[in-house]
Amino acid sequence: MAFTPLRHLALALLTSALLPGLASAEQTLRIGYQKSSTLLTLLKAQGSLEQRLKAEGVRISWHEFPSGLPLLEALNLGNVDLSADVADTVPVFTQAAGAKLTYFAREAPSPTAQAILVSADSPLKTLADLKGKRVAVTKAAGSHYLLIQALAKAGLTFKDITPAYLIPADGRAAFENHKVDAWVTWDPYVASAQRQQGARILADGSGLASYQRYYLAGSEYAQAHPQVLQQVYLALREAGAWAKANPADAAGILGPLWGNLDSATVQQANARRSYDVQPVKRENLAEQQRIADAFWREGLLPRAVDAEDVRLYEPSGE
Repeated sequence: MAFTPLRHLALALLTSALLPGLASAEQTLRIGYQKSSTLLTLLKAQGSLEQRLKAEGVRISWHEFPSGLPLLEALNLGNVDLSADVADTVPVFTQAAGAKLTYFAREAPSPTAQAILVSADSPLKTLADLKGKRVAVTKAAGSHYLLIQALAKAGLTFKDITPAYLIPADGRAAFENHKVDAWVTWDPYVASAQRQQGARILADGSGLASYQRYYLAGSEYAQAHPQVLQQVYLALREAGAWAKANPADAAGILGPLWGNLDSATVQQANARRSYDVQPVKRENLAEQQRIADAFWREGLLPRAVDAEDVRLYEPSGE
């Protein structure tokens, strides 16, 4: 039986009455982020992403996470739709848990934005000196891979150290109180420890881990809302260019949000991040595979991972 316009209207009104939350849910983009999610933190503070998506009839709800792994776990469970930047290692762990992910943007490498730190008076001088020591690191973070690569360079493995798996706040406390011999972390924690505690860099990611940061979406959301991903991608590119062109202004926004860090510390941290937002290409996944293989060899993944078993979103105009 053909539907008349009146019948269409009646059906729409009935559906809306029976499912009052459906329309509003479809118009909300749930974004998960961390304190180190610089570009989305800037967009959130400035309200510019809300303005851009308002034209698409979309509002944003923001959800902060302590580190990348629980953030992508929430993405996998459907509790958020889009993830702010996470270190290149994090999707590997999430894939090992069976997640279906869509990469929609990346930040070009920033190898010096993560480092292995020791206290100013530490007797540790080389990577080989880490043998037998207690090292704080955040599980599945980019710093975790940096530690694996640094140990390998020194002819060591994880069995040669005592890892303390701690989120950044707890890692910092353990480092300050000399509960660990070294702390592997990323900016702005590196810059903060350098300037506030006199921490010394034993090694950064140069020649060890390129430290690309990826933006991801739930695959179902990405397929259903490509126009939203396009707008977020464009906003991220603009924010990255603005942050590099206006380091003092960016620090003025980020400092209070990063635990009242002073401007010089924030600018030092941001100088080591590329903030160069680009599309994700298949060739970028070669390093993702090397990361997956390294964690698998160390027995840190429950199963081997095919890094290419993901979807890639291609922004228009790229």
